[in-house]
Amino acid sequence: MQRLRAAVAGLSPAYFSMVMATGIVSISAHMLGFEQLARTLFWLNCAFYAGLSVLYLLRMTWYPRAFFGDLVDHLRGPGYFTVIAASGVFGSQILRLYDNIDGAFAFWLVAVVLWPAITYAIFTVFTVKESKPPLDRGINGGWLLAVVATQAIAVLSALLAARIGQPYRLELNFFALSMWLWGGMLYIWMMSLIFYRYTFFPFQPGDLAPPYWINMGAMAISTLAGSMLIINAPDAPFLQSLRPFIKGFTVFYWATGTWWIPMLLLLGVWRYIYKHFPFAYDPLYWGAVFPLGMYAASTHELIAALDIDFLAVVPQAAFAVAIAAWLTTFVGWLRAVLRPVPP
Repeated sequence: MQRLRAAVAGLSPAYFSMVMATGIVSISAHMLGFEQLARTLFWLNCAFYAGLSVLYLLRMTWYPRAFFGDLVDHLRGPGYFTVIAASGVFGSQILRLYDNIDGAFAFWLVAVVLWPAITYAIFTVFTVKESKPPLDRGINGGWLLAVVATQAIAVLSALLAARIGQPYRLELNFFALSMWLWGGMLYIWMMSLIFYRYTFFPFQPGDLAPPYWINMGAMAISTLAGSMLIINAPDAPFLQSLRPFIKGFTVFYWATGTWWIPMLLLLGVWRYIYKHFPFAYDPLYWGAVFPLGMYAASTHELIAALDIDFLAVVPQAAFAVAIAAWLTTFVGWLRAVLRPVPP
């Protein structure tokens, strides 16, 4: 019980990134034909989602001050967006692997209910609170989890729209389009601030936390949502009329995400090799695994949407890196869980 209470007290608000990472690696495996791996990761993800849900509820019950205090913290608060994103990714996992519309719709409802509650709670408090940190201490790549959460709903909405009939197909496609556009709006706002923080404030190795990979992951999931809207266009006249616009922005998102990969790798070399920053398990590393898996899935869907087979090697290579990163982080998590409690 002592160990459980300690784990609950220090639980990161962003721990649902574990579900996000496992879910998207499973979906990527399914897309590329590794069906047994995809299903194994799915059942593991069921345990992750259920276990983390219990731990979050326990933390809210046992340590309400810490739970809600994190919600209004500029650096930790955006971690709660992982609950929304994880619900969307898990719903997509259910639909893609098992074609279970009812199960996927249940998690779509969870995500849709949580999205306005968490989004407006966090950003309203950040706006009106009297004591605010300076920009270099108040923002990081974790803020882009708001984009990922929004686009996760867009993806699941588009998936559901492709599998159901009228009268809700048009409405779901329009909702998916709206969420896709809102996600793009949030990325432009937040990325401008993050890039400004990058280039005009001192940067220490400890500042380069793993969630900075969300810089790329937010664009990758935006690419996935856009690709699915392109594929759904024949079922919705308004999507058909907007198809050139959606295609252009989807390629823009993919190109932006691709641009970030060398930059993030170089910063990783600077952090771990040049600055000798210690490499130890941190739950935030799941936030770096997710973008790798999402890049594989989004590129695979982009190829189908635009009929550009010359990119076929990209999702395969990205998936290999993603599964290696997932295994490394999973082993680190196991070691942390099984580590003896100090007397």
